[in-house]
Amino acid sequence: MSDHTVRRTRWSAVRDLLRACFATPSAAIVTIIAIALAAAAVIPIARWALVNATWFGDATDCRRAATGACWAFVRHKAGFILFGLYPAAQRWRPGIAAAILVALVVCTAMPRCWTRWLLAAWALGLTVAVFVMRGGLGLGVVPTQQWGGLPVTIMLTAIGLAGGFPLGIALALGRRSRRPVPRATATAIVEVVRGVPLIAVLYVAVLVFPLALPAGLSVDKLFLAQAAVIVFASAYLAEAVRSGLQLVPPRRLDAGLALGLGWWQTMQRIVLPEALRTVLPSFISIAVGFFQDTSLIVIIGLFDLLNTARSAAQDPNWLGFFTEAFVFAGAIYFCGSAALSRYGLWLERRMARVDPAMRVTRPLSLSVAAPPE
Repeated sequence: MSDHTVRRTRWSAVRDLLRACFATPSAAIVTIIAIALAAAAVIPIARWALVNATWFGDATDCRRAATGACWAFVRHKAGFILFGLYPAAQRWRPGIAAAILVALVVCTAMPRCWTRWLLAAWALGLTVAVFVMRGGLGLGVVPTQQWGGLPVTIMLTAIGLAGGFPLGIALALGRRSRRPVPRATATAIVEVVRGVPLIAVLYVAVLVFPLALPAGLSVDKLFLAQAAVIVFASAYLAEAVRSGLQLVPPRRLDAGLALGLGWWQTMQRIVLPEALRTVLPSFISIAVGFFQDTSLIVIIGLFDLLNTARSAAQDPNWLGFFTEAFVFAGAIYFCGSAALSRYGLWLERRMARVDPAMRVTRPLSLSVAAPPE
C-alpha cells in the first residue's frame, strides 16, 4: 500500500468521524460541549506541566517560578523514587533485576513461549534477579530493608500473580470437587482470604506469623509479604477460574472421558483451556489491581514506587513538590496498567480466532459472572 493510499485512508477515517460527530444538531451540541470541557481541563494542565515548568535547577529555582511544575525535583530524585534506599553506587543491580522480571513477564505474555521451558526460565530468572539484588559471591550484600521502588513493585506483582495462578487453579478445582474434604478446604481458604483486605493478610503474614515460629528462627519480611500477595492473588484467581469452569458445558468432560482420556488429561487439554480463555478479561483486571495495590506494603515498613515517591517529596530541601512526585509515579503506574489492558485486548482477539487443535470458534465472553447453580 502506497503512502498516498495510506494518507487517503486516514483522511477518510477522520472525515467519517467528523461527520458522525456533527451528523445531527444534538450530536453537534454534545461534541462542542465535550471539546470545550476537554480544552478547559487540558489547557491549564499543559500550561502547568509544560509551558511554565522548571526543568533544570534546584528548589530555589522552582520556588521562584511557582506557577509551573518542578520537574527539576524529579530529575534530582528519580534514582531514589525508582530504587528507594538501595545504595546509589549499586543501583544498576536493581535495574538489571527489574529488567529480568519484565523480560519474564513479556515472555509469559507471548503464546509462542507457553512451553514447559517457561517454568525453567522463571526459576532461573528469579534466582538471578534475587541474587543480583541481594548480593554475594563478590557483590556487596544489600538487605531487603533497603530494597524499594519500581523493582519491588514489579517483583511483588509478577511473582504474586505467577505463584498465585497455579494455586488459584488448584483452589478452583477443589471448590468444584465432589469430595467433601477438598471442597471444604478450598472453600474455606478462598472465602476467608477474599473476606479480608490485603492489608490484613499482610499484617498477619509479617507481624503475626513470626510469633508462631520457634525462638531464634526468623523469616525475611519481604519474603513473607510476597507469600501473602501470592495467597491473596490465588483466592481471586480461583474465583475467576471457577466461574470459567462453570461456563464450560459438562459434555466437554464427558467427551474427553469417552475418548479414553483420564480426568486430569481431560481437564488439562479440554476443559481448562476453554475456561481460562473465557475469563481472560477477569485475569487482566486482577493483574492491574494487584499492580496498583502493592503500595499497601508500606504498613510493614517496605517501600514500593508510590511510597518512595512520597518519601522523596519529604526531603527538607524539596518540600512542597508532592504533586510532581505523584504525577511521576502515577505516569509509571498508568503506563504499566495501560500496557496490561492493551495486551489483554490483543490476547482476546488472538484467542477468539479458530483454533484447529481445539476447534473453538466461540469468541471470548466479556463477562465472568457464573450462571446460577
